[in-house]
Amino acid sequence: MPKQLQNSELTQRIVICIKQLRKERTITLEVFYFDTGIHLARIEQGKQNISVATLSKICDYFEISLSDFFIMVEKY
Repeated sequence: MPKQLQNSELTQRIVICIKQLRKERTITLEVFYFDTGIHLARIEQGKQNISVATLSKICDYFEISLSDFFIMVEKY
């Protein structure tokens, strides 16, 4: 199996944006997990890569489009 590509700078910027969205909406990791089934703590700690499908589900939860999310990412 080929090694998975990683871009630690991009990943870190994505994590920062996810944390910011969650904190702005005062959503705990526990509530987020119960609502979505996604272990956001693992993503926020950088222990798990995030797929596009998972990122899309996260954006849906926060009611933000993927394109708007990546606009946020570019600011970091």
